[in-house]
Amino acid sequence: MNFTPLSVSILAAALCQQSQAEINPNKLAPLSFTQADSDQVEPYFKPQLMLANLYQQDIDIQQYWISEKLDGVRAYWDGKQLRSRQGYPIHAPLWFTQALPKIPLDGELWRGRGEFEATSAAIRRYQPLEHEWREIRFRVFDLPSSELPFEQRILQLQQLTEQINVRHLEPLSHQRVSTHEELQALLQQQVKLGAEGLMLNHSKALYQGKRTDDLLKLKSHQDDEAVVIKHLPGKGKYRGMLGAILVALPSGQQFKIGSGFTDQQRLNPPSIGSLITFKYFGLSHSGVPRFASFMRDHEHFDYSE
Repeated sequence: MNFTPLSVSILAAALCQQSQAEINPNKLAPLSFTQADSDQVEPYFKPQLMLANLYQQDIDIQQYWISEKLDGVRAYWDGKQLRSRQGYPIHAPLWFTQALPKIPLDGELWRGRGEFEATSAAIRRYQPLEHEWREIRFRVFDLPSSELPFEQRILQLQQLTEQINVRHLEPLSHQRVSTHEELQALLQQQVKLGAEGLMLNHSKALYQGKRTDDLLKLKSHQDDEAVVIKHLPGKGKYRGMLGAILVALPSGQQFKIGSGFTDQQRLNPPSIGSLITFKYFGLSHSGVPRFASFMRDHEHFDYSE
């Protein structure tokens, strides 16, 4: 199930009903955008990124390169500006970007396993904080403008990052397995170490700016995206905080998610109309995700003055 920015806006407008619950509105300040900046950087340009489908056992596993699925923030370097998956500028320190090459790079801004929230907070600031960005690396996994197959692109990436030789620019490591059993064993090993899962890139695939079976993701659970349409008030120890969110899938089907939130997230819940990722374990007979649990909200950048 996939959302586009337009489909998110349409679905949110059609379904959103703002809860009257007393929930703290003081969220992390979104990225702002000034007229002075608009003369230098196009405020919105959505990159055509290669997106993954789910792993299936009917593939020829020996044709794929395997890497860790990072729990960072997807980022696209267009040769001049770092951008989010949705196309909004990311304001990194000058020292971070001035070493990057003049060609597009696809990767993730990553602070470490289990550090998604800290990474997300850092990259959403209009004024970047030096100490936060010193902990962040740009883990690059592809070259969107290259016309070579993946197995040659990763060699190009290795050579490129070695030439640039800066700590915060690092290619993602890849390996191969011979059987699906080896793949599952690798998954369990990586998950125990704190990884989110595995990514599989077809060795002969060209870079494609769309969702494709040439790029697959494998996790110990399933996950999907949904739009937040309502905040539901908490009870008991969560009184005065978020109890659950009502969300909608692209099909329009609605359901509640009440677990997976930290206390801070319950005080500052995902915005109405925002896109979130949740994990679940199969579907009910009616098609509702079972044991759905909140994972993260997607970056939200506000360019109004």
